[in-house]
Amino acid sequence: MTFDQLKEIALAKLKPRQISKDCYVASVASALVTEKGNVYVGVCIDTPSGMGFCAEHSAIAQMITNEESRIVKIVAVGKEGKILSPCGRCREFIYQINNENLDTEVLVDNNKAVKLHELLPYRYN
Repeated sequence: MTFDQLKEIALAKLKPRQISKDCYVASVASALVTEKGNVYVGVCIDTPSGMGFCAEHSAIAQMITNEESRIVKIVAVGKEGKILSPCGRCREFIYQINNENLDTEVLVDNNKAVKLHELLPYRYN
């Protein structure tokens, strides 16, 4: 699976909307592919109390629900398909889910992917 394909899958879920007085969803979408070749997608949930979570967390939760933990590639997209590099919390989460995920390819720009270990050089041990 290419990053272009993953990006298109994520873009299809990018549907920003307000679902309650305090909750906005899907302004960021993420897609990942596992070592088994399965694709999982997720969207962000934004709440004012900090209980929401990032799109990467949502996609990873689906992956874990399906008894997988090894991510080969991951991408997150925002408005107009802008590639978003994972935040520090997401970077650490990807690593803690499976320590082998340090080799996960992360799209950080339309034309640039790096390994997670490059984004997380001084990880929490």
